[in-house]
Amino acid sequence: MEIREAIFRLSHCREIGTSRKLKLISSLQAPTSVLPHISALQLILSISIEKASKLHKEFHSIPFTKLKLHYADKGIKWFTIADEGYPDLLKEVYDPPLLLFCKGDTELMHAPMKLAIIGARKCTPYTGKVLSHLIPSLTQHRVTIISGLARGADTIAHETSIRSGGKTIGVIAGGFDNIYPKENVPLANHMMDHHLMISEFPPHTRPEKWQFPLRNRIISGLSHAVLVTEAQRKSGTYSTADYALNEGRDVFCIPGPLFAPMSEGTNSLIQEGAKMVVSAEDILVELARM
Repeated sequence: MEIREAIFRLSHCREIGTSRKLKLISSLQAPTSVLPHISALQLILSISIEKASKLHKEFHSIPFTKLKLHYADKGIKWFTIADEGYPDLLKEVYDPPLLLFCKGDTELMHAPMKLAIIGARKCTPYTGKVLSHLIPSLTQHRVTIISGLARGADTIAHETSIRSGGKTIGVIAGGFDNIYPKENVPLANHMMDHHLMISEFPPHTRPEKWQFPLRNRIISGLSHAVLVTEAQRKSGTYSTADYALNEGRDVFCIPGPLFAPMSEGTNSLIQEGAKMVVSAEDILVELARM
């Protein structure tokens, strides 16, 4: 079988995680690939013979042709890490997703200036004011806004981008059939029709807690830079920003009052090397250099 089919099948397997899947893919020979025998799987992946046997069986049970047609009928495009259409920036992250499911304008993945906007789900009105101030100028300069469709800052980022006539990308933790939160289904549907939605999980997948950090690495990985609006010191937003810094992405932060809990994280990130932002120009100047 072709390497593309092998990656597709492997990405649908649940027996092993992304790191081992990437290790296995690197051992396959393009352009045609077959899964090694069970004993070889055990050796390559350092797993038990029982686990190797289950993986081998699961891999070959994936109905590739049926799923491919099903996804096409639903307007879902998919890109493996071996495809030309897979974003180069995303390949740079630790454990990049083997496969991306996409609905919408996939050319947005290759936009020349992409900015991730992240922040608190329980953000204060400060986030809305800041994004209403920044995003219109950013979209006017063709900056594509990426976020995670969560409540709070993510939703504000997507909606403000749309109202400003810009383009936006939503990255979700579950599959397209299980949009979370439910109140954002209309927003997600609009983005599928006019912008872009991305997931590394098959459409039927329900979002679970462990999937959100995986989603966050895609948000960061797709972007040239990350803007943090508000964040507590110990939060998913803070962790995502720290991850982005470690991956070599520029991180911008909105400064906040010294005694505001929702600004503790952003103020701390500025101390650690993130760039303070008070205007869209602060971001545009840096993006133009990339």
